[in-house]
Amino acid sequence: MFSKPNCPVIAIEEHYWDAELCKHFSGPEGGKGGLTEQQLFDFGALRLKDMDDAGIDISVLSHGAPSAQKLPLDIAAELTSRVNDRLAAICAANPKRFAAFAALPTIDPQAAADELERTVTQHGFKGAMLHGMTNGEFLDHPKYWPIYARAEKLDVPIYFHPSLPHPKVTEVYYQDYAKDFPLVVRPGWGYTVETATQAIRLVLSGVFDKHPNLKVILGHLGETLPFLVWRIDAALKRPGQKAMSFRDIFCKNFYVTTSGFFSNPALLCTVMEMGVDHILFAVDWPFVPDSKPGTDWMKGVPLSDEDKAKILSGNAQRLLRM
Repeated sequence: MFSKPNCPVIAIEEHYWDAELCKHFSGPEGGKGGLTEQQLFDFGALRLKDMDDAGIDISVLSHGAPSAQKLPLDIAAELTSRVNDRLAAICAANPKRFAAFAALPTIDPQAAADELERTVTQHGFKGAMLHGMTNGEFLDHPKYWPIYARAEKLDVPIYFHPSLPHPKVTEVYYQDYAKDFPLVVRPGWGYTVETATQAIRLVLSGVFDKHPNLKVILGHLGETLPFLVWRIDAALKRPGQKAMSFRDIFCKNFYVTTSGFFSNPALLCTVMEMGVDHILFAVDWPFVPDSKPGTDWMKGVPLSDEDKAKILSGNAQRLLRM
């Protein structure tokens, strides 16, 4: 039980930064230097040593928040294409260790859909990662559905990753405590609420009725939703609601990763609600600055070696066609 099965390890939420794109960041998402920033720009000694020490064979790289979600319309498409081309070159230089999720210029949904197709068909990218809102809008609005239509056509997933809450939400919900506990706005709670809300809105929007084979990935063991799925589903089946099954859609179309969340009780809840085939391994490096605790944790989780192998790489190989 307390061992790692004989299988590869694929980590699918491992971040980097592109120097040109980062010039457009500001505020808390602009970076403050230090080791994390060094790691985000590194594709050699620092990153590979961390992977080797942890026993990670392949990292699926994705740009850190807010990625391309806050770019202005006039530069978004061309800049994002350059970002993705540079990431493709990094992966091509070390294809046995790196794969990629695309950044997408969501402010221009048609361009975003086209960029998703270009990166998948020309560069072999495994899908795309989106970070938070675009111009203060959640990404379930129908104008963004061309992205999801293209993802369904290409049979690649869209990974919804957190970004900072809307400034008004931060002011009302968190400002009293943000000075003493700055991370309550981010991974401590704010990120979770924003991303779980985005996922719920996607289900309510009807996008899965139109695109029933769309696949969505959430990090951090599903941003609390596996724990809440029974209650959400039961509430939405009470009289007066539009007919739907939240549970059926969530447990069929959504996949979750272990990024930054190495907890046996949380993992077992997720397995019981969603099934082990919908859980994939991730670390969230370098925001989790050391990958080894993640792989060490997996050795001791109370699951069979067969199920551990699915989480560590089998499910990623199937979902991402690796």
